[in-house]
Amino acid sequence: MENQNPTTTQTLNSDIISTLPLNIIESILSLMPLRDALRTSVLSKKWRYTWRGMPKLVFTDDMVTMSSNHLCLQLKKYKLVSAIFHVLLFHNGPETLEFHCSLVHLHMESEFAQMISYLARGNKVKQLFFLSDKRSYKLPVSFFSLQGLELVYLDNCTLEPPLTFTRFRSLTSMTLWNVEVSAQMLQHILSKCPLLQYLCLNELRKGIDSVARGNEFTFVNLLPCVPLIQTLDISKYYMKYLCAGGMPHKLPASLVHLKDLFLYVCLLEQNEISSALCIIRSSPVLEGIIFQMYDNDKLPVRQTPANFLDVEGYPDLKLDHLESLVIEMFSNLPLEMDFVKLIMAKSPVLKNVRIELNANVSVDEELKMLRELVSHPISRASPSAKLTVVRPKTS
Repeated sequence: MENQNPTTTQTLNSDIISTLPLNIIESILSLMPLRDALRTSVLSKKWRYTWRGMPKLVFTDDMVTMSSNHLCLQLKKYKLVSAIFHVLLFHNGPETLEFHCSLVHLHMESEFAQMISYLARGNKVKQLFFLSDKRSYKLPVSFFSLQGLELVYLDNCTLEPPLTFTRFRSLTSMTLWNVEVSAQMLQHILSKCPLLQYLCLNELRKGIDSVARGNEFTFVNLLPCVPLIQTLDISKYYMKYLCAGGMPHKLPASLVHLKDLFLYVCLLEQNEISSALCIIRSSPVLEGIIFQMYDNDKLPVRQTPANFLDVEGYPDLKLDHLESLVIEMFSNLPLEMDFVKLIMAKSPVLKNVRIELNANVSVDEELKMLRELVSHPISRASPSAKLTVVRPKTS
């Protein structure tokens, strides 16, 4: 039998992954469930400490498995807390940290506060994702000490900064999903994020003062806090609140960096469509608009007049950079049609118009709508604009 080529033998005995650059290996480990990534430490001496450089750590409840008939939450809490502290103690310091844990259910509030306090000392965490269970959890004071944060995504929690909070000096992206926060605190926090470029306010259920009690916190108060904003995403609950105080014709200071606008809008509410148009009018470099229409369950506070969106009434509206318009949950109401016509008439470089129909729009109504849009004489401000109409998928 002939001797094997030494080069061939060496190639067969080595694995491809181990030859990759360390930063690539660490990124691959970050894509794996944390339990599996930690288990790679037993592969060889080379792999023993590789997990310590993973740029992303994701902690979830299923890090610790319990037998199906075991009802002791205290034991699960002990194991989960021990596992998380062990990882944090030996890790070099993650750039991205995700918590998908039932902190309130497991009574881990104090332990979580200690974890955040520990991480704040190293100041290495740049991205924090916190997703709690359905019960709201008050973020610890130590959260506001994470001065290296560039992105934060918070879900089901309460925000209340301490008096010692100065600012998030590096934060560029903030998503608040069903977060309890007072209007005063929200304005205070946003004013302390000088570099914020992305803001998403979604699923407001409680926490901000009731709209009916007289609102003093509107878009006029909110938007000056975020002068560098590039993407603004506001859900209908926040929209209702921020529009309740009314809006001027145009903001005192233009949003000169805003490129993408995503709003939930009830066109029957004059306050909401006026606010949306004010933001659009104040955004000279706007490139994309996404509106999701919705019906108000109650009678409008201020009924929108039928001719409110006539094109002739907006000679100062210019959308010289707008390339994309998306309307979701389109019900083919006259005001919705007028809004589409208005935007198309004011957008000379518009490339794509996408209308996603509500399920209640019939095929006959769709055909009538298309004929009206195509034949409308001033809807051709951009001759290259492509119109796409999408019907909802049927189960």
